[in-house]
Amino acid sequence: MIDRDRFPLDEWRLVETEFSVDDTGVTETLFAVGNGYLGLRGNSIEGRFAQEQGTFINGFHETFPIRHAEQAYGFAEVGQTIINAPDAKVMRVYVDDEPLSLDVADVREYERVLDMRQGILRRTLLWVTPSGKEVRIEDERFVSFDEKHLVVLRLTVTVLNSDAPVTVACQLLNRQDGEGIYGGSPMASSSSGFDPRKTEKLTDRVLQPREYWQDGTRSALSYEVTESGMTLAVVADHEVDTENAYTSRQLIEPDIAKNVFRVSARAGVPTTITKFVSYHTSRGVPAGELVDRCRRTLDRARDVGVAELVKRQIDWFAAFWDRSDVRIGGQADLQQATRWCLFQLAQAAARADGQGVPAKGVTGSGYSGHYFWDTEVYVLPFLAYTTPQWARNALRMRYLMLPAARKRAHQLNEAGALFPWRTINGEEASAYYAAGTAQYHINADVAFALAKYVRATGDEEFLAREGVDIAVDTARLWSTLGFWRSSDGDDGEQDAFHIHGVTGPDEYTTVVNDNLFTNVMARFNLRFAARTVRDLAENDPEAYGRMADRMNLDPSEPDRWEKAAEAMHIPFSPALGIHPQDAVFLEREIWDLENTPPDQRPLLLHFHPLVIYRYQVLKQADVVLALFLQGNHFTDAEKLADFEYYDPLTTGDSTLSAVVQSILAAEVGYQDLALEYFRQAAFVDLGDLHHNAADGVHVASAGGVWTALVSGFGGMRDHFGRLTFDPRLPVDWPELSYVLHWHGTRLNITLTAAALTLHAGDEGAPVEFAVRGVDYTVAPGETVRVALHGQGPIIPGRPSIRQLEGSVREDGSLLSASVPIVTAAIPLVSSDDEPIAVGLDA
Repeated sequence: MIDRDRFPLDEWRLVETEFSVDDTGVTETLFAVGNGYLGLRGNSIEGRFAQEQGTFINGFHETFPIRHAEQAYGFAEVGQTIINAPDAKVMRVYVDDEPLSLDVADVREYERVLDMRQGILRRTLLWVTPSGKEVRIEDERFVSFDEKHLVVLRLTVTVLNSDAPVTVACQLLNRQDGEGIYGGSPMASSSSGFDPRKTEKLTDRVLQPREYWQDGTRSALSYEVTESGMTLAVVADHEVDTENAYTSRQLIEPDIAKNVFRVSARAGVPTTITKFVSYHTSRGVPAGELVDRCRRTLDRARDVGVAELVKRQIDWFAAFWDRSDVRIGGQADLQQATRWCLFQLAQAAARADGQGVPAKGVTGSGYSGHYFWDTEVYVLPFLAYTTPQWARNALRMRYLMLPAARKRAHQLNEAGALFPWRTINGEEASAYYAAGTAQYHINADVAFALAKYVRATGDEEFLAREGVDIAVDTARLWSTLGFWRSSDGDDGEQDAFHIHGVTGPDEYTTVVNDNLFTNVMARFNLRFAARTVRDLAENDPEAYGRMADRMNLDPSEPDRWEKAAEAMHIPFSPALGIHPQDAVFLEREIWDLENTPPDQRPLLLHFHPLVIYRYQVLKQADVVLALFLQGNHFTDAEKLADFEYYDPLTTGDSTLSAVVQSILAAEVGYQDLALEYFRQAAFVDLGDLHHNAADGVHVASAGGVWTALVSGFGGMRDHFGRLTFDPRLPVDWPELSYVLHWHGTRLNITLTAAALTLHAGDEGAPVEFAVRGVDYTVAPGETVRVALHGQGPIIPGRPSIRQLEGSVREDGSLLSASVPIVTAAIPLVSSDDEPIAVGLDA
């Protein structure tokens, strides 16, 4: 899945030994550095040849009116898109006034290394100029995790075999508004053709200049965003270390700042330039004040020096890996891929500090920098179990969105709050409601994440002070969105609670009735809210009283939520022995994915939605995801039957799917298939398996890789707030080990084919857990070893669409599989005849 000649295997580093112009967009993503607040794509310091010159700040966005072809009440009105912050990466090198540009330069040696143990990107190359001068170029960069507003870039130039004039032009560039002036399209330069996964391109000026100046080696630019009103400042300072003679000059304009160093380089004598850069943004603070903040950040950085900043970065990552690493014995390629994914989670979430976690983190402009349900379902479990503070920060982002979510629910004639499907500022930004607003399940996803965080940490304070508001308002929405319907059952008339007109996780099936995932998760949401309110009333009456006042809570509401949950309609087909994805899903014909040409994938780029919606075909796991998240409500037999039915129908066109399919495949017994799906997820970006890694890291898939290891192969579950294990170690893995934090106690878990060993750290309280139904307790400082007999059921191969054909529906009709006809002729079909093609000009 990855070219090992160009990217040699290293478990702690991503190494590139050859530069290529063929996949610059992908490598810009793979070698991006960031800290959750600020991200720099892996562009070269020369600032020349790139697919997307990107510097992104979490939440820094522009707004624009959404123009619907046909407007309707309640459609999203204002879009949001992440914008390109001024680029500080540029440190252009000239020798004899000959510029270094990797696409044409004679480069004899080249190595670029992303050191995941240290959080630093380094590059070394040997450039031979047209006149034969050998020039060693060494550069490194990192975005500080200790100082979240700080970037450090360092460049060393050494002419090895001759004296030569060397010039280094350090720049700040407003690329967002500089297309055609500063080289290259600043945003989405690869977005030729239709692809809804890419960002919008803004045509009008976005960044309005405010204060800009230079003072010696320090340069400042600042802006106000035209429509959103956000402000930004970037200030860069420079430090030169060399025994060569040099001079400097400066240039400042509203969209560019230059600090140019002219060096009389002697053979073998290096020149090192360190560039300290600070970014600050705000939703309301004047740009001038942000400039002052940048000054203070740089003053601190200059005071402590580069060596200390590097040490702090290395120390930060040492602590991160100590509590987050997952070790896979004997699988070096998967070990590297796993660590790259975990590294990306740190880069996406660590210093988000109350912002969300964008779908691409801060590595690219894909999906416009929006926050989705990705955070709650795929990223937050990793955060909650390794660094709970990051999880709490992410949940606070949802809490702060409640006013906008309440407004949105009211707009849709519902009670409570409705969280936006995609957003940056809290307002719904999805123009396509069928695959956007209709995905009401995001409410339950947020409540589920809240519950998981509280289960893992025991943080009842957050739940009582802010989290309970999320629980109450999300439950209120379900109570009005759903409705009661009576039907005659075996025991007389029965009442059931239904939810209609929604879209589940599978975006190839939209606006349906009783989507199983939505109903199952809504049931959880309602129960969780009722239990949270009752527990608060019992355990903290004062907090309950404050909550009841601010939420205007009717004391009878929890009873109504629980009643709806108990009566929630959960679709089931006795004839097929499975849970239908929705009320009419099984009435459709099956899309024959096994015989669909590869050049027609992903389906969303080759077929109109109305074609896709007519078939049983899934973009991503839907019912199967419910089987994992709410697995305690399904039997082993139901999970197996559902998995075998839906797996052959799932395209995996979404990168959110493979990790879920891996987890359930492992649980039900398809062990080899589970490993296949896991490999796909682990290498989705490293191998560019979906051909869009250039748009940024698939952060949710990276989070799912951790879950696939811990919950899939590791067999960990936390249903009902109870820690349990039922491992499924792959047959050729000698060992799997990872760390969990449970209510403040560190648990070091090691899994082999013969045993599961759990060691508790010295601090914390005793932890109760179960392994395959047997209860255990481990005290601080103690170790419990549990012998294992096998790794669960083993089923060879994989489910096939051919196994589904001929199955009988409830109405007696047979399931059949086909591929939509793509033709220039109109097929005429009768019940008795084969299709007859009629020319379009007939």
